[in-house]
Amino acid sequence: MGEQAGDVTQMLVAWSAGEPGAEERLYPLVYDELKLIARRYLRRERGGHTLQPTALVNEAYLRLIDQTRASWQNRAQFFGVASMMMRRILVNHARALAAGKRGAGARGLTIQEAFFSTEQDATDLLALDEALTRLAAVDERKSRVVELLYFGGLENREAAEVLGVSDKTVQRDWRMARLWLYRELTGRAEAGAARPAGGDAGG
Repeated sequence: MGEQAGDVTQMLVAWSAGEPGAEERLYPLVYDELKLIARRYLRRERGGHTLQPTALVNEAYLRLIDQTRASWQNRAQFFGVASMMMRRILVNHARALAAGKRGAGARGLTIQEAFFSTEQDATDLLALDEALTRLAAVDERKSRVVELLYFGGLENREAAEVLGVSDKTVQRDWRMARLWLYRELTGRAEAGAARPAGGDAGG
């Protein structure tokens, strides 16, 4: 694993230096781990999802190689950015699906569903994404910790490397982020349940 990680980092540095064909040679070295990240994302989607892990990996990689001015430093950084790309792709996909279901019983998302459910629908993913966006406005690093650990599947050490902080800081941010999201998601779910059916949000 250490040797492969070194190969990935070496190839990323070559890519950043503009070495021709470096991104093509990198692909087979990172494909399996990218597919694992994609499966983690899609595992939380309810059956019948139109995206497959291979398609998600391919689209994310195409976006990554468009990062012509990216300064790649190591594998942890690369997989952190890849995780963010996959989240954006899936959120855009979920947004398109949710647009067709607007008014069809959208509901709040509980923290149990957000972090422990094995299946989520498009509105679930959007609710979690919107909560993470609100968290980023308050504390961007904590939002990134959730993205890296929960979605990207990185270890604490790898997330710490990406963010330039200590392992203990990542652990503390992860605990605090979960508490923040718990309050945010359950509060909105309760507000949604209390709102009269068919009632307008405006006064």
